[in-house]
Order: sequence, then C-alpha cells, then structure tokens
Amino acid sequence: MLPTRPSAEARQLIALRRSAGKRGLSAPGPDADTLDELLTVATRVPDHRRLAPWRFLVFEGDAREAFNQRAVEIQKREDADATETMLADTSCYFTRAPVVVAVISSPDPTHKTPVWEQELSCGALCQNLLLAADASGWAGCWLSEWIAFSPGINDLLGLSQTERIAGFVYLGTAKEKPLERMRPDAAAKIDRWRG
Repeated sequence: MLPTRPSAEARQLIALRRSAGKRGLSAPGPDADTLDELLTVATRVPDHRRLAPWRFLVFEGDAREAFNQRAVEIQKREDADATETMLADTSCYFTRAPVVVAVISSPDPTHKTPVWEQELSCGALCQNLLLAADASGWAGCWLSEWIAFSPGINDLLGLSQTERIAGFVYLGTAKEKPLERMRPDAAAKIDRWRG
C-alpha cells in the first residue's frame, strides 16, 4: 500500500463535489452489489482504535414506502402541530430516491476513545459515501430532517440508547445538473498560529 496516491482527477472530483437536490434524484439507483461496494469504500475513514462506530440501514423497493407510512404515523403522534402539508411531505421522503441509506452513529461510550471522535468518524463515513457515489456515477445528498431526531423513528429503526442517526444518504440518478452555490472564502477561515 502506498502512503499517498497523487491524483489530479480525485482532487478535481472533491473540489467540484455537489449534492443533488432532495427532489433531484430518480431511478435507477445502485443495485445491491454496487451499493455494498460503495458502502465498503465508505468505511475507509479515520477510525481511532478501529472501533467501526457506525452502521448502515438500507431502504430499497417497497421498504421505502413502508417507512414513509410509518413515519407519517409517528409524526402525527410526536408533533401535534404537524400540518397536512408537513405530513404530505413526510409521506414521500424515502420515495424521492431509489435508494436511501440511514447512516447510524453507533459509538461505544465505555471505550477510552472519546464519543466525539467516534461521531466524527461517522461523519467522515457519510462524506466518503457521497464521494464514492459521485466517483461511481451516482448522484446523492445527505439529509437529516425531523426523522433523524425523532424518538419514534429511532424505535422504529431499532436504534439503541447510545445510537443516533448521522443522516440519510439518498442515492440515484440526477434528474438535472445541480446548481453551484456560494462557498465560504477559505482564506477567511484560515489562521496560522505563530506561538
């Protein structure tokens, strides 16, 4: 294994990475074998002490609509102020893309590696998944929305008390080219400590 792999093409991919809009995805999406490969690539992240403090839950086919229906029921129970428009939006969350991957942060709070480091590893995994998808010709976006913070959704998905959803990664084929958006001025964010 080489210590570095210089690649102008990889740098360009990262420099121009852009999420698809949440309504900008359509079929086809990656098939099961392709998705498994993307998820395997995504796990190549910094992971202090090799804890693998994350896991995936994949939604494909009819499971997406089944989730939508259960999510609407949960939203009605948890949010008395949910409007018909909000419920209608929830009713199509997972059918916005052919494949949805819930990335679950699953830290070990008893381990000497701080939970924060374990959670950062999970965030890096989400980014790696987007990059791997892009490099493989798939469009994607990483969302949270209320379903990432709902006790009822956590129960529905079988999360333990120490787990939480880092986000939902939607994957498919781009319906259109995404528009560029304003990016921060990196120079304004860089300081050099001089002692």
